[in-house]
Amino acid sequence: MKDQTTRQSDAPDFAGLFTPKLVTVLREGYGLAQLRADAIAGLTVAIVALPLSMAIAIASGATPAQGLYTAIVGGFLVSLLGGSRFQIGGPAGAFIVLVAATVAQHGMEGLILATFLSGLMLALVGFLRLGTFIKFIPFPVTVGFTAGIAVIIFASQVRELFGLTLENEPGELLGKVPALWDARASLTPAALGVAVTTVAVILGLRRWRPHWPGMLIAVGFAAAATALLTLPVQTIGSKFGGIPSSLPAPSLPSLSAETVLAILPAAISFTLLGAIESLLSAVVADGMTGRRHRSNCELVAQGAANIGSSLFGGFCVTGTIARTATNVRAGAHGPVAGMLHAAFLFLFMLVAAPLASYIPLAALAGVLAVVAWNMIEKSAIAILIRSGWGEATVLGATFFLTIFRDLTEAIVVGFALGAVLFIHRMSRATDVVTGGAFVRHDEPDTAHPRGEYHEDQAQNPDVVIYRITGALFFGATASIGSVLDRIQDAHKALIVDFSSVPFLDSTGANMIEGLARNAQKQGVALWLTGASRDNRRIFAAHGLKHPLVNHATSVDEALAQVRKAVLADQGSVMPASGIA
Repeated sequence: MKDQTTRQSDAPDFAGLFTPKLVTVLREGYGLAQLRADAIAGLTVAIVALPLSMAIAIASGATPAQGLYTAIVGGFLVSLLGGSRFQIGGPAGAFIVLVAATVAQHGMEGLILATFLSGLMLALVGFLRLGTFIKFIPFPVTVGFTAGIAVIIFASQVRELFGLTLENEPGELLGKVPALWDARASLTPAALGVAVTTVAVILGLRRWRPHWPGMLIAVGFAAAATALLTLPVQTIGSKFGGIPSSLPAPSLPSLSAETVLAILPAAISFTLLGAIESLLSAVVADGMTGRRHRSNCELVAQGAANIGSSLFGGFCVTGTIARTATNVRAGAHGPVAGMLHAAFLFLFMLVAAPLASYIPLAALAGVLAVVAWNMIEKSAIAILIRSGWGEATVLGATFFLTIFRDLTEAIVVGFALGAVLFIHRMSRATDVVTGGAFVRHDEPDTAHPRGEYHEDQAQNPDVVIYRITGALFFGATASIGSVLDRIQDAHKALIVDFSSVPFLDSTGANMIEGLARNAQKQGVALWLTGASRDNRRIFAAHGLKHPLVNHATSVDEALAQVRKAVLADQGSVMPASGIA
């Protein structure tokens, strides 16, 4: 059995790195069957994106029309130029806090300028090939800030959910809660009824008719009820005067040294969050499909999308996890689905814009309340808390800093705590052995137990073995994950040896969990061998146990078990593996 270690392949050339996935898909061959699949997926995503885009825009302090501009222009460019096959771009709930703060401080012109500058920065980050470093964000940090954003989104919708009259609503949570409580006497029963009904319809359809467009049906039902019953609630028409039936003419935001310097901190925050959110969404799509995105090409596309959105009066664009997942589940074949999703939204503006005037704001608040609940990764939070005090500390610090301080500060502090935690654990994993020789002495074959040797061990492709050497932490998962994801359908078993892994963190375990679920979909048996007691504990916290994965003390034991399983199933001995 030959022994190899994994190493990164040579860096690709510029053209290979930044060729959009659309070109790749078209080169593979694109016909009517693929177009039909993309059209169905694009329409499905557009139905989901329609109420979300307007709701997110309103919650951000923008107009519903700007939300549609962002989804149409930004979403089209993300799919046209992106490095992900299935990414859907548009306004995202994660940006509500930052966008609302920017509008309050710098006005709408400042928001558009910040979006434009953020687009330039994202494109620059991509061209400088820095997208790989974004993947170094530890798993507890992403879970913590996503949950924190969800809490802030829900808090921002309380006024509309209850129909409260509040002239100056504070932006900070500590000031918002007492202000909302003081306004409790102005509660509007009709608005609360509309919001509760919207949430109930969405949740009910999700349970009993999961393939129906629950959000659109709920918002449509609320709009019809409001118009027919003349309910005393605010609507898009009463607050914004409806939405236009066409895109505005493109124009550059006003640029001056003074305004650029004033808006620069907001633009940097947009860039950081946009890069994290878009690449996280692309990773989710990779996990669902087994494909791999190109992060730097994706960031360049996100940059172009933000520039394009700002030219048409829109705001921040990023990859959206929920809409991207919907795109995959709807059977999309490639980026054409995302482009058609933007086209369908534009068609809605042309044909049905007057109907949007009847949509009650309480219904859109109900939609965002459901979105906020779905953003909180409950199972991931439970796993991280069970994983130990370190992950729980990083998670809690990121969560509370996001809520009470600032999103950028939360990410920086969370990353720093994750790095300190890694250093602490590595210091405990390091040991000094007295009297160890620099060059080991020869030993007889009987010194250590050896498994039976089979002469075809080094050539059978049915079983693949990977050996990971060194700590598997948040800084190493990107490169190791890219290798482990290359599981071919022809393989019957994948063995990953952890005997030389002194330390494993929650980000590494989360990557292995994604690998396990991908292997399970493809019918590949995954074996984890040689893991230490601490690493086995972390695996167990992430659900990495039978039947999802199999554990063995050594590679030889795993090979023997694989051979026995094949004997039982087929009545013949399956050859052992080569090392990949």
